Amino acid sequence: MPYVITQPCITVKDASCVDVCPVDCIDTKDDSPQYYINPDQCIDCAACEMACPVQAIFHEDAVPEEWKSFIQVNADFFKEA
Repeated sequence: MPYVITQPCITVKDASCVDVCPVDCIDTKDDSPQYYINPDQCIDCAACEMACPVQAIFHEDAVPEEWKSFIQVNADFFKEA
């Protein structure tokens, strides 16, 4: 199960998570509101979760109910890329 970036990242887009990811699976576009984690590349190391200054990153099994839609949002970002 991968990690997921959720609502608190929107408009913040702090790249701390990108800097610590050992497999480079976190990406965004200039016009995107947040960063996204590629679920097919994430190795579940939790480095991104610990680095996030706004507590926007959760293990897929621990995403708060109100942000569950972000599981699909993260996956869809990489389907379009």
